[in-house]
Amino acid sequence: MGERTPWAERQKEGTAVEKSEWVMEQLQKLYDQTNDYNQMTLVKAAQDLIREQVKRIEQMEGEIEGTIWSPRRWGE
Repeated sequence: MGERTPWAERQKEGTAVEKSEWVMEQLQKLYDQTNDYNQMTLVKAAQDLIREQVKRIEQMEGEIEGTIWSPRRWGE
């Protein structure tokens, strides 16, 4: 019963960070189950890419929040 829901169903839930955590868990399971070097390398590259995307999303969210709360815009 504690099994995670499929990715398609999770599209409706949570933030990009929460979704990426699920994907990272799935990639780690795949990495742990394989002995194929090429597959291991591909999984690690995918994990690195997701980490970078999450970092950029968080930076953009901070930039948007900073712009919204800018005192220069309060008079508009």
